[in-house]
Amino acid sequence: MTIAVGIDIGGTGIKGAVVDIATGELLTERMKIATPAGGSPSDILDTVEELFGRLGDVATEVPVGVCFPAIVKNGVTMSAANVSKDWIGLEAERLFEERLGRDIHFLNDADAAGIAEVVYGAARDVPGLVLLTTLGTGIGTALLYNGVLIPNTELGHLEIGGVDIETVAAVSAREREDLSWTEWVARLQPYYTHLEFLFSPDLFIVGGGVSKSHEQFLPLITTRAPMVPASLRNNAGIMGVAWLSVNDHRARYRDSPIA
Repeated sequence: MTIAVGIDIGGTGIKGAVVDIATGELLTERMKIATPAGGSPSDILDTVEELFGRLGDVATEVPVGVCFPAIVKNGVTMSAANVSKDWIGLEAERLFEERLGRDIHFLNDADAAGIAEVVYGAARDVPGLVLLTTLGTGIGTALLYNGVLIPNTELGHLEIGGVDIETVAAVSAREREDLSWTEWVARLQPYYTHLEFLFSPDLFIVGGGVSKSHEQFLPLITTRAPMVPASLRNNAGIMGVAWLSVNDHRARYRDSPIA
């Protein structure tokens, strides 16, 4: 059995578990600690170290992946969504490696979720273009063509009607404004219509914790392409980045698993 640790850093929570890479099964309880207020580098590093320690001795002996809500280029965080702007321009991969005392694989959180859905979930064996959106504190996206990730798309920050769409259509906005499902869909519909106009995907996958309530809102959204809930819900980031810590994602960009 090949196992690895996946750690998923989000705007409201930091989650982690030990994963069976062959099946995607979580071999430990999914640990979760609230993301520190403000999301500063030092506070998030402290919290990740604490969570890593809670995973037990096995975590110190296996590959580790960490995913983060930012554009990630060569281990450097080039943006910061729902965390401190102090992350912008940091050599984040190196900082996590120094704190955890080991090499890690580090990438965008929605990209990790997209890889998980290709390997284990709703995008497995799906040809053509798949567009994954993760609805949560913000809106993350992953584009996958014939199973190959196109990284760092950040389509949750498209401006629609002059507004950054995640500020009005993320789950956090729905909760903050106490929107009904119908009211929320009225904000999501123009977003998905615009995505479809730009990319003409063959499949939409909608993830994030809210996907467990997909019956409440997905049937209200109209798209030409099929739209399905993510299979892996909020575990996708953990599973995807754990898989990538064992399987070199650079090779994955070159060689499609379903071509």
